[in-house]
Amino acid sequence: MLRNRLRPGAVMAGVLVLALLGVGIGVWFAREARWQGALYCIERPGMLWKDVAAVPDIAQPECPSSRSYRQEVRAGESRVEQYRLPGWQPRALVPLLGQGGYRQITDEDIGPGNYAAFLGRAGVPELQYLAAQEGDTTLITLSGRP
Repeated sequence: MLRNRLRPGAVMAGVLVLALLGVGIGVWFAREARWQGALYCIERPGMLWKDVAAVPDIAQPECPSSRSYRQEVRAGESRVEQYRLPGWQPRALVPLLGQGGYRQITDEDIGPGNYAAFLGRAGVPELQYLAAQEGDTTLITLSGRP
């Protein structure tokens, strides 16, 4: 005979504690996984810079592999997004940023296979846009303050 049977309330409390612990670990892992992954800098997959527009299908997201960039983005000191497109398309994302309220302040071909622009709202530069030709692709880097 078992005299010390578990009470249904105690069992439910134990199950609830385990469930909450599991949810907490899941949330922590989801947040931590971003910083360990290759696309750590992409805050919201499928959306371009602060949700101004959907990323076109031809643009493949990337992030700098540098540890210092990863640390700065994680600490909230800077923001960076990168997209690789086929061919030489240096201004491909500028119109999308414009639709999101950013105005182009500068427009400069800075040498063969390199393009730079500053964009902002209310005439204040907020976003640096760099395009570099890498082989038969264009790597576009967007950077600025979070």
